[in-house]
Amino acid sequence: MFVLGFPLLLVPFAIYNIIAFLTPGVVWTAQVATVHMMSGKDWVLTWEDILLGLAILLLAVEIMKSTRIGMRTIIDHLLAMALFIVMLAEFLLVQRAGTSTFFLLTVISLIDVVDGFIVGIRTSQHQVEIEAERAG
Repeated sequence: MFVLGFPLLLVPFAIYNIIAFLTPGVVWTAQVATVHMMSGKDWVLTWEDILLGLAILLLAVEIMKSTRIGMRTIIDHLLAMALFIVMLAEFLLVQRAGTSTFFLLTVISLIDVVDGFIVGIRTSQHQVEIEAERAG
């Protein structure tokens, strides 16, 4: 079902870096659009909202990918961990990455890593229980 063999959260990470380094004057909280809500309130959509929304949607796909069993899943977890480490280092060491937007992208990446370990552990426990029932 999922053929991609790389962490999907690499996409918002790359988008952030491309924009931050190629257009250094970008303001992530700049207004992109205004949506008039039925309540009468105006919802102001920013670049930050769009990028973080994309990252959250990709996180949902990553969570679904983490339920697979096999060598590809292990490689996915290792790549997700490497991406998180790179993002954390960039957040701490690179001035243009020292923003709330990048911090939230890093937290989303951390959730992907933790989820991968939790799902992996739960899946392996379930397999052990099934094997024990078959043997007994």
